[in-house]
Amino acid sequence: MSGVNLSRRLTLERAERVPDGAGGYTQTWVVLGTVWGDVQARTGRVATGEAGAVSVTGYRIAVRAAPLGHSNRPEPGQRFGLQGRQFRIDAVTEDPKRNLYLICDCKEEVTP
Repeated sequence: MSGVNLSRRLTLERAERVPDGAGGYTQTWVVLGTVWGDVQARTGRVATGEAGAVSVTGYRIAVRAAPLGHSNRPEPGQRFGLQGRQFRIDAVTEDPKRNLYLICDCKEEVTP
């Protein structure tokens, strides 16, 4: 993977269930730390969400590699934050050539 430019400051977040006081739970996002990444847009489409049409765009985000179990290693189900935008992490793979980077396949959903 040549030409990686880790120039975007991203927050790595994980979902956490918090009691809502009425016997149920709400989901909040907890910041695990900050990582630098290379954000590349992929294809997009329009999907139907709970409240109507939603624009879904795929992104490939490369970050510096971290060992399994390390708090800075992204996992599916977590998300990246970037200046008010959220990128849900669907899959994480290692760079097959040198293992210097992790490649995260992500999706951003935006309601028009």
